[in-house]
Amino acid sequence: MKKLRVIFAILAVLTIFGCASTSGGNSGAKSGGSVAPFVVDLSKLTAVKSEKDVKIEEQLQSGKYQTQTALKNQTPFVKKWDDFYIILPPSALPSDFSKYTRLTVTCKFFNAKGEELEPGDSMAQVALIYDPKGDLRGPASDPGPNTPVKSQNIGGYSGMIHKDKGIRITFSKAPQGLMFQNAQNEEVKFIELTSLVFHNGDYSSEK
Repeated sequence: MKKLRVIFAILAVLTIFGCASTSGGNSGAKSGGSVAPFVVDLSKLTAVKSEKDVKIEEQLQSGKYQTQTALKNQTPFVKKWDDFYIILPPSALPSDFSKYTRLTVTCKFFNAKGEELEPGDSMAQVALIYDPKGDLRGPASDPGPNTPVKSQNIGGYSGMIHKDKGIRITFSKAPQGLMFQNAQNEEVKFIELTSLVFHNGDYSSEK
């Protein structure tokens, strides 16, 4: 009888550990199957140098424009909704965008003296662009066919795109540009891109 009890006890322990092992394996598979965040190397990006009185659409459509390595507009914004366009080359981006469902973008703001401003609502909006020779504006405040992302209040309390969780997006193809526009705060004369991350909700800037 004692031997039977011992055998049953051993079987019970093996069953418990077997279940735990199976559970851990599933969890590991799920974790291993997730895609790590893709943090874009900003040193691989360039921006279109702004030209006085020449719209960004005209420069991009003609293909005749100068570029700069600084990801901050060198010419101050002169009116609301001025543009600053950053080129996203394929070599700097993920090879398969179907793996990513979220986007996080962060930036800094500066006044006319070059002093950094405290971020807040109504300072800028950012748009992700598929085709640089297509419609760069899209709908007034929502995404469009060529602007799959159009996010208001970047850096502010009401904005989402600059937060670790970012915003949700389903890519139909690889984007080719990122366009910032200053908004209602007339103090904002310069905007600088500080990070661009494609991820799946598991990104943390503290990592």
